[in-house]
Amino acid sequence: MDPATRRVWRDEREIVFSRKEFDLLHFLMQRAGAVVSRDELMNSVWHTTFWTSSKTIDVHLGWVRRKLGDDPGQPSLITTVRGHGLRFETEAPGYPDAVRPPEAAAV
Repeated sequence: MDPATRRVWRDEREIVFSRKEFDLLHFLMQRAGAVVSRDELMNSVWHTTFWTSSKTIDVHLGWVRRKLGDDPGQPSLITTVRGHGLRFETEAPGYPDAVRPPEAAAV
């Protein structure tokens, strides 16, 4: 991911994301390994403290997962921690070196 140019690659293939999809992925990757609450996402990605729709995050997350090639039915890159939020995994099964640890990442 290159935040300056807002470009993302996976296996040397560029993936095009909408503005909100990129913002969502970038926010999660900046906090790789940590659980991020839906309230944090609404505040930081959508810049609102109220829910515009209960499915806003789910819909965008589904698009991001599909574009990354992460199975929405059994995701391994961006996982849901029931009752707590979402986590971008630092070591996803089947994806060696999914992301470098946050201190080494260029995000």
